[in-house]
Amino acid sequence: MSPEPPEMLRVYADTSVFGGCFDPEFQKASNAFIAQVRAGRFRLVVSPIVEDELRAAPPPVRQLFADLAGYAETADVLPAAQELAQRYLDRGIVGDRWWPDALHVACAVVAGCSILLSWNFRHIVHCDKIHLYNAVNQQAGYSDLAIHSPPEVIDHEEAL
Repeated sequence: MSPEPPEMLRVYADTSVFGGCFDPEFQKASNAFIAQVRAGRFRLVVSPIVEDELRAAPPPVRQLFADLAGYAETADVLPAAQELAQRYLDRGIVGDRWWPDALHVACAVVAGCSILLSWNFRHIVHCDKIHLYNAVNQQAGYSDLAIHSPPEVIDHEEAL
């Protein structure tokens, strides 16, 4: 009997990853990530927050997101995620104005994702904030969340 294949990593992608596919600065790594989702390397997880934020995106970004529907799992914004996001705000990791960023992180944690992927270096992918998010996660009984930008997780050999 052959061993079971390893389970795909569940990766929560925030809105910036989809927009990054059309931004000259971020498109190579963003598109490589999307290609690797389609190839089965990652299980894409999104939330209604991503869907809401993409309503204002340019048509090509919305179309890309729609094309990925069969590859994506939608994590609900559960009360536990709202409570965890509020803890992030209470801890001062981000201010009230950045509630959606805190909620992206909390949704990824509560949904049991291994990784959160973002191009948001100010409020999400920042070494000081990652440490604080994970301290709050641990205090709340959750596992740490790996928070990265797309170049940090893609298989660069495949992306060539």
